[in-house]
Amino acid sequence: MATTRTTPTTLEQLLAAREIVICCGSGGVGKTTTAAAVAAQAAVHLGGKVLVLTVDPAKRLANALGLEQFGNVEIRVPSEAFAESGVTPHGELWAAMLDTKQSWDDLVHRHAPDAETRDAILKNPLYTNITARFVQSHDYIAMERLHEIHAAGTYDLIVVDTPPTRNAIDFLEAPDRMADFFSSRLLRLLTVPARSRIISFASRPFYRVADTILGSQFLEDIAEFFLLFQTMYDGFVERANAVSRTLADKRTTFLVVTTLESAPVRESEFFVKALNDRKFHLGGIIFNKVLPDYLLDPEGVVVARVMTDEAGRLAAELAQRGMPADQLERVLREVGDSYLNFRVVAQREAEERSALSALPEVVASVPYFERDIADLGGLLALGDQVWR
Repeated sequence: MATTRTTPTTLEQLLAAREIVICCGSGGVGKTTTAAAVAAQAAVHLGGKVLVLTVDPAKRLANALGLEQFGNVEIRVPSEAFAESGVTPHGELWAAMLDTKQSWDDLVHRHAPDAETRDAILKNPLYTNITARFVQSHDYIAMERLHEIHAAGTYDLIVVDTPPTRNAIDFLEAPDRMADFFSSRLLRLLTVPARSRIISFASRPFYRVADTILGSQFLEDIAEFFLLFQTMYDGFVERANAVSRTLADKRTTFLVVTTLESAPVRESEFFVKALNDRKFHLGGIIFNKVLPDYLLDPEGVVVARVMTDEAGRLAAELAQRGMPADQLERVLREVGDSYLNFRVVAQREAEERSALSALPEVVASVPYFERDIADLGGLLALGDQVWR
């Protein structure tokens, strides 16, 4: 008898059938912390081996996971860290942070056609500079690293923390852009000196200007570097296609993390549209730092208005207990006004949530926390808010 596939309504149901979860969002919305919390919850409840991979250069994640430091090589979060939080996980939690230089070195080792070419690239004086600063370098190598880890099959679930939203779009497009660059006219112009001393008439003005500004030796160094790199072109294209297939695969889903402030909401709308245009799976939206629902309670409004409108009478009654009436009136009116102002913000947040909640399968909200999340216990507490 055929079974009907049900749409997941919780993050737990969504992630149970996925292998890659890509967390996206603008800066300052708690994306890195949320990615770590989601990974921790998956390790606790779903079991298996779970990896949280951050491509955000900030190192907040290490502190939250109780690790002194971590980098390109995955490191396991010790069971003792869970035990201190009173939790026994069904699986293992691992963490890694992208090391751009090391990842580029590993890529060269994998894709260089021979040892001579590999060593020539790694020893090229421009190699470190270009791979560290070249547009799309960080984004491309992040996708390369994700694909490498996923293809190895070591982990049951990989949770990826991406750069802020606009950069995250670059993160998605980086493989294709890098492949396009390696077949571009600019690259052909740059590599001409290493291919031949005879420069075509059409390219002569380019080299005359470039030679004046940069010097002929610098041009030759650039040409040699990119000519060597072009020997890995087939590997780049093959990997770019594989990454694109992975991102569109039914085993991959995206989580958009946002607060309900105007700028992050606009960024989230932008990213949701970008995912839809690329036909990537939008699994859920997580609203962070949401004001409490009690602010929308009509009875609360009545109380706040009484405090504001009748602050003088209430203060006079309380003053009989020996409290200063003028100070009481001021506090009552201030508290009432503040409540009503927060209610306006809460109403706006509710409208924003409603508008953004129409597309994803799972929607979760996280309230303001009284303290910063700086340990595994805090991550698990945050995860409890979004998991079920």
